[in-house]
Amino acid sequence: MEQQKLPNATLILVFGILSIVTCCCYGVLGLVFGIIAVVMANKATALYNQNPEMYTDFGNVKTGKILAYIGIALSAIYLLMSVWAVSTFGLESLQDQELMQEKIEEMLGE
Repeated sequence: MEQQKLPNATLILVFGILSIVTCCCYGVLGLVFGIIAVVMANKATALYNQNPEMYTDFGNVKTGKILAYIGIALSAIYLLMSVWAVSTFGLESLQDQELMQEKIEEMLGE
């Protein structure tokens, strides 16, 4: 029986990488890419487990899944930090450097 590549193995790896690279886009893009990569990786893993001798590129699936989990974690942290910053300082303060400096000095009690 001839081996074939797992469907979407390379795409899973690319989405895993993109989830890390885009985690600083307010956390949203990284979460999207990461979640899609994990879902696709779970499907590919299930397919591979049914008949491991038939497929190649399982390493890409595993690596992509690990990268996706890292990207999801980084994106979630960045998203939470962004929400905290907006709720603490306000969106207007984040856009105005002088107002932001005043708020920080106010927080520090200077």
